[in-house]
Amino acid sequence: MNLFELKIKSLSQEHLSLIVELDKTCFNGLWSKEAYQRELDSPNSEIQGLFSQKTGERLLGMGCFWSILEEAHITILAIDPQYHRQGMGAALLYSLLNTARDRNLERATLEVRASNQSAISLYEKFGFKTAGRRRRYYKDNGEDALILWLSGIHKPEFAQTLANWETFVNQGLNKSGWKREQYSATSSE
Repeated sequence: MNLFELKIKSLSQEHLSLIVELDKTCFNGLWSKEAYQRELDSPNSEIQGLFSQKTGERLLGMGCFWSILEEAHITILAIDPQYHRQGMGAALLYSLLNTARDRNLERATLEVRASNQSAISLYEKFGFKTAGRRRRYYKDNGEDALILWLSGIHKPEFAQTLANWETFVNQGLNKSGWKREQYSATSSE
């Protein structure tokens, strides 16, 4: 089988319109263009995007986290619905956690809709545990959010966990006809 290569890279100002377009596709405009501009300008924010030559310059997915003290607070993990269940969410999550570890952050947290079982399942595969619940967190429908937590990402033994996840990520992508370019989230391309 011929595999199409996926590339994960840090997003910049030049990607702003693609980011906003993907947000509209995935979240009906959760964040404004100005909000994403603030994320791109902030030294405490990491936004990564997923691309493939197969689809041209189209942004297939994105993930974002804020560095808050020792924590990577994951604010967004979005994959274009056309590409769901192809391993791309796992690839982006892996990349975000790898970057957080590179920054010597100690833990990762996030909120997820209590009804979003596919996302919860993905996070649990990566070791996240439920730490709490935010009642009526989502403004659009008043749904609760689960607070998920992953600690110890700064510890030496986490390197082996990352190696195991890399294998898991690559196998998932390969089953769907994709291969991940060597880790490149910090590249400037």
